[in-house]
Amino acid sequence: MAAPGCATALAAVTRERNYERRPASMDHFRVENLSISFGGLKAVSNVSFSVDRNSIFSIIGPNGSGKTTIFNMISGIYKPDQGRVICDGENMVGLTPDRIARKGIARTFQNIELFSNATVMDNLMLGRHIHMKTGVFTGAFMWGPRSKAAREEVKNREIVERIIDFLDLQSIRDSFVANLPYGKRKLVELGRALAMEPKILLLDEPSAGMNTEEKEDLNIWIKDIQDDYKVTILLIEHDMNMIMGISDRIFAMSQGEKIIEGTPAEVQSHPEVIRAYLGEER
Repeated sequence: MAAPGCATALAAVTRERNYERRPASMDHFRVENLSISFGGLKAVSNVSFSVDRNSIFSIIGPNGSGKTTIFNMISGIYKPDQGRVICDGENMVGLTPDRIARKGIARTFQNIELFSNATVMDNLMLGRHIHMKTGVFTGAFMWGPRSKAAREEVKNREIVERIIDFLDLQSIRDSFVANLPYGKRKLVELGRALAMEPKILLLDEPSAGMNTEEKEDLNIWIKDIQDDYKVTILLIEHDMNMIMGISDRIFAMSQGEKIIEGTPAEVQSHPEVIRAYLGEER
């Protein structure tokens, strides 16, 4: 379960967020006709969907269906052959990954992208780099506790401390990531993404490597992130119990193309989904 006092910590973080809270809108985030090929092989073909603000939108499909490729196009790692990625009216295609992150889109990865020889605290602080205004030279010479760099450091550490409390990482805060089990590393990566204060959070198989108890906690944390952080979540996950339990809408795909988009009940009962994905798990 999430650590006691999480609601208070989350509320404090939420008060510090700078983005405007607006009602749910289909114009918040959408992809239009995304397509990409690798060596003549069509990995994703004309994929389109829209995501409501503050909702959980899940993408499912068998391995190799193009799910992570879509995330890579959204986050700027791949440039699509055609199509657009629209966030609050702005096209993200063509922007570098760091600029997309500054626009408020953060993500986790299938293969964990952390600094293994750094501590949990250090990795979470790295998530704050896009919000840091003092340069390396200024930060290296923090002349006294009232300096701009010192004040910024304190503020960023306060935000990271709240995330540590929220994800119940207190016992490993000073541990090196290389020494942590896989499930804990996934939580640290989630924490680093939260430290970026995203408005859209892409989670790529966040429960991979977690035990049953950790997965139960993750379900709660994802819902809390949605509700208290007011973050829109795009989720790729193979745990169908999680997908069906927390998703507002689901986009099912196979071989780079859409099968169906709908509510969990609609998707779960669709015969092509059962053949292409759900049947694979049985």
